Amino acid sequence: MKFDLSLYLITDPALCAEKGLVETVKAAVEGGVSMVQLRDKHASDADMIEEAKALKEALAGSGVPLIINDRLDVALAAGAEGLHMGQSDGDVAAARRALGPDAILGLSVSNHAQMREVNEEPLDYLGLGPIFATQTKDDHDIPLGFDGLEELAAASSLPCVAIGGLKADHVEAVRKAGAQGLAVVSAICAAKDPKAAAQEFKRSTD
Repeated sequence: MKFDLSLYLITDPALCAEKGLVETVKAAVEGGVSMVQLRDKHASDADMIEEAKALKEALAGSGVPLIINDRLDVALAAGAEGLHMGQSDGDVAAARRALGPDAILGLSVSNHAQMREVNEEPLDYLGLGPIFATQTKDDHDIPLGFDGLEELAAASSLPCVAIGGLKADHVEAVRKAGAQGLAVVSAICAAKDPKAAAQEFKRSTD
């Protein structure tokens, strides 16, 4: 399946709560978000499947794929387009076998030691970060900065998306470092106007 990493929205249940998950995502996609990842560390599988199905319906016809964070069973049950795995979320080859050849499969990588262990064959992309410290994930690794991002991006043949405290004025630096796009949480989910926030990123991308 084709995908576009240029502006990758990762949802946060608390930051999306005021406007609602579906409305936040719909507005962000109208503004130019190219991929959506449903991330909710505390929801039950049943609740997350319900959320995923609602997002699938909202994204229908947009060409924007829905990726599920961590939970293979949720991705399969909801018919999502893909799965994003962390370092402790299991074996990527096993996930690929369960998802089939057409799903999008991504993996988070935070340092060179992890990169050396990456099995690229089952994967479609890597999420590299954090670039900066971020409050949306309290257990993150040491921030890479743009120099660290450039080193990790150069160490893999897979397309990469940068994550961690990124804002619209970081787009050029991320691209220069060799990543294909930015993964964003609070800069869009916490914005008063998610559509306008996404448009600001896209203006910097174009």
